[in-house]
Amino acid sequence: MDLKQSLTKRIVIVFALMSALVAGVFAVGIVVTVHTVERKLTAARLGGALHRLLLMENSAQWSHQPEKDELFFIQGGSGSMALDTELAALAPGFQEILYAGSKYYAMVNRVGARQYVLLRDKRSLERREDALFSVLVVGFVLSVLLAVLLGRLLARRVMAPVIRLARQVHHRDQLLELAPALHPDYAADEVGELALSFDQTLGRLREALGREKLFTSDVSHELRTPLMVLTSSCELLLANPSLDRRSVAQVSRITRASNEMRQLVDTFLMLARDREDCATAASATMKEVADALVDIWGPLIREKGIEFIYDDEQASSERHNLTFLQSVMGNLLRNAWHYTDHGYIRLTLRTHGFSVEDSGIGIPKEKRQAMFQPFVRGDECRGEGLGLGLSLVQRICTHQNWRVELSSLQPNGCCFTVKLEGA
Repeated sequence: MDLKQSLTKRIVIVFALMSALVAGVFAVGIVVTVHTVERKLTAARLGGALHRLLLMENSAQWSHQPEKDELFFIQGGSGSMALDTELAALAPGFQEILYAGSKYYAMVNRVGARQYVLLRDKRSLERREDALFSVLVVGFVLSVLLAVLLGRLLARRVMAPVIRLARQVHHRDQLLELAPALHPDYAADEVGELALSFDQTLGRLREALGREKLFTSDVSHELRTPLMVLTSSCELLLANPSLDRRSVAQVSRITRASNEMRQLVDTFLMLARDREDCATAASATMKEVADALVDIWGPLIREKGIEFIYDDEQASSERHNLTFLQSVMGNLLRNAWHYTDHGYIRLTLRTHGFSVEDSGIGIPKEKRQAMFQPFVRGDECRGEGLGLGLSLVQRICTHQNWRVELSSLQPNGCCFTVKLEGA
């Protein structure tokens, strides 16, 4: 039996197989019993009929009148009762023979030097057995069909509380702190114990989710203040005309890292909120977000001697979550900038999403599926990065019902395509 099938189907299959086995055993038992009893009754009847014929032979009123489906032969008899050589070779007793092209039951008796043979046609008994066999086959089929029907009805009744429990556990409101307990709605049986186990597990899960949300909120809130101080200090330093070019470059790098950290904090804080709460967050079009990121990443990409191509002709005017869209597009641009040393990087806005492609080192085929997992990096030899950028992109897309796809380019490079039509 395929254990991957639903439990209801497995119950029906087991019920049908058990019914088929029981019905089959009974059918075979009935056929064997009827055949054995018929054989013994026929032997007894033929023995009694032959004995009566022999008694008639020794009486004054003797006459040979066997049954209509019987044949009587006497050794030394005349006419139709003459015993031929084939019948004369039969051993005394009851047996089945083939005579004149037909099947017969034969009872042979020898009295002195004379041999007596009484035959009974077997076709009538075979017809009765065939009729019995047909009835048993029909009964077997009907019993299996009835077993399947009853199995489905019983399986539905048995599985009804399990299915209801599964739906309750699957419902997202069950993770809320105010969600009622499950086990009071069920009897004190195995399903009730399962519901109690779910209540205990869901309680621990609620506590873990609560601690995670609280930790994320606290960390995000506490990090905002020092990041704002760091950013404002960098802005004051950049306004100082006495800074040399090297210092300006270092302060600009600190400013950029601070802005990225603030954006990351906002993203994590947004992910910790419910999806309904995110619907009220600030929104922007793809072009608005892309224009802001192009101003940041365009100069950095060109500083490495890489051609930067920005195509916004097909941009949609639909609005999306500003924080999430900035994080996804920014991480993909940062990833392309980090792993591309020459060639080009292209950002293309489309009707239902955008794509970021590059001519960098590319990603091996065997590593593509793992690239969206945490702490997985394309090239371990490169020192920067922890391998969390693409993992965050995947998490955001899952949260927003977006889709992100990775494909390779020839002769090298890769393309990340984000589809926003599910938002």
